[in-house]
Amino acid sequence: MINLKDIVSALTGHTIPLLDQPISSAVIDSRQAVKGSLFIALPGEQVDGHDYVQSAFDNGAILALINKDLNAGLNVLDLRKGHFQPHLSHEIMLPLCLRVEDALSALHAIASHWRQAHPVRTIGITGSVGKTSTKELIAGLLSQQASVLKNPGNRNNEIGLPLTLLELEPQHQYAVLEMGFYVPGEIQTLCEIARPHVGVVTNIGMVHAERAGSQAVIAKGKAELVESLPPAPEGVAVLNMDDPWVQKMAEKTKARVLSYGVTEQSDLMARDIQTHGLEGISCILTVDGEDHVIHSPLLGAFSAYTILCAAAVALTEGLEWPAITAGLAESHVDLRMRPIHLPDGTIILDDTYNASPTSTIAALALLRELSGRRVAVLGDMLELGQYELIGHQNVGIAAASAADALILIGERSKIIADAALNEGFAPEHIQWFPDSIQAAAQISGLVQEGDVILVKGSNIMRMDRVLTALKGGL
Repeated sequence: MINLKDIVSALTGHTIPLLDQPISSAVIDSRQAVKGSLFIALPGEQVDGHDYVQSAFDNGAILALINKDLNAGLNVLDLRKGHFQPHLSHEIMLPLCLRVEDALSALHAIASHWRQAHPVRTIGITGSVGKTSTKELIAGLLSQQASVLKNPGNRNNEIGLPLTLLELEPQHQYAVLEMGFYVPGEIQTLCEIARPHVGVVTNIGMVHAERAGSQAVIAKGKAELVESLPPAPEGVAVLNMDDPWVQKMAEKTKARVLSYGVTEQSDLMARDIQTHGLEGISCILTVDGEDHVIHSPLLGAFSAYTILCAAAVALTEGLEWPAITAGLAESHVDLRMRPIHLPDGTIILDDTYNASPTSTIAALALLRELSGRRVAVLGDMLELGQYELIGHQNVGIAAASAADALILIGERSKIIADAALNEGFAPEHIQWFPDSIQAAAQISGLVQEGDVILVKGSNIMRMDRVLTALKGGL
């Protein structure tokens, strides 16, 4: 883990042996501080981290990165230009506050410094749908032969990614990093910190269009990843040729392009895709005229793209096909959709993490394949901007053929209902609730033993309440 000497060097350019103080972890939540931690005091919309510096110290933190003057009594080392004195006349006293101009910018500088100090091969992954599963599968394949650091969960933004990089250790050979997008320029910033060698773009969807404005803006923002890659042969852009927005990115990079797809001619193609319900998926991957049979526990036909991405990266990094096929067959990635089997035979497809039109339609495609009475519990999809109407309509059309009953939550989900009705879905098989609290209160009376129930919606809809009610009431 990084130490105080590295931090001061990153922020001032001075290396001071006297400051060789190890750090156990870096956190932005004072409650997560442990003995030896660095606490980064970031100002937020609701709370200001500077109000919790003492709490972090009480929990064991030894350093705090601050950009405000705090109460007297705290030890402070001022690292700002014009204030820093590189010739320390005495040893520092812990705990210690490190005064900087901007705590977030300082975190970026420290993470960039630490990343450059480690000769790891770095893989960046972005896209509207599937990037977390893709990250997990890539990391799993590479972990067969190397030590891999990955960002946990969806810690993929301007805070989470640099915090992840601070966990780099000498044994790591790869850093596999998911990169999220909210506004133009964000991925470029992440790339300046992480310096990826390989860039993977899964697809360009409608999610975040409310902030970005359009798919064109989203595509431009995500293209920042391939634009940041080093030239070939060191840099490799792994691109989805089935997505026209991603396909165009081949023109925006100096890296070598390795294309993948299902419908378009690509360097790596998947064909004969067969889904096996909750048992996973199989397909044939073709590259350089050779076929390779793949079996994977990933769910649904859309998972073929996740398999293609992971296999493409594995090939660029020198893995042989026996290792790739074995790794894909044995992969136990942290699936966003988790089947939950209840004692009465009911199966719940827990996909409550989040929702977009693309991911919801993919989940409905899986539901369609399963036997039994199929129930789709769907909540509003947010942040779609100008695509809100068409996105919900497309989900309604897909739901009409995938489900036997619809339970809809939120004002926007009325669009789903209208679209399903237009497809001939029976109105008596649709139930609507304004929020997940009311839905959870009545859900047990709307489902039956042996149902297959998909639960999906945007985070803010709190679909987990419905999930809890289903697990407790059946």
